[in-house]
Amino acid sequence: MSKIVALSEAASIGLHSMVLIAQSNEKLNVTQIAEQILSSRHHVAKVLQRLAKNEFISSNRGPSGGFILNKNPEEITLLDIYEAIEGKFQVQDCPGNKSKCPFASCIFGDLSQRVSREILDYLSNKRLSDYL
Repeated sequence: MSKIVALSEAASIGLHSMVLIAQSNEKLNVTQIAEQILSSRHHVAKVLQRLAKNEFISSNRGPSGGFILNKNPEEITLLDIYEAIEGKFQVQDCPGNKSKCPFASCIFGDLSQRVSREILDYLSNKRLSDYL
């Protein structure tokens, strides 16, 4: 089945993992997170490394280890998390990612820009604290 709008698996893992970590009263490890979001443990670990590198979370190793938030959930937007994983969000001009349109005007009009801006606005205005 084809999808018009979809998040990458990494972005989805990052967003869902951060919400789980923010909701938890105790440290969560990679296995616990992977089981809850039905994702590969290996992929979750790689995404969490990126989030730790961007200082959203910190980790402790060992039997009582796991991940905790480094920042207040009020301070973290979904856009912050998305961009830590995918890089700077770009408003899309062409749904086909073409540099030059074969027509005088795009058959999709400004749909791509409007949808991209709406997603950008949504991610910018939602904070981790909204899910607690």
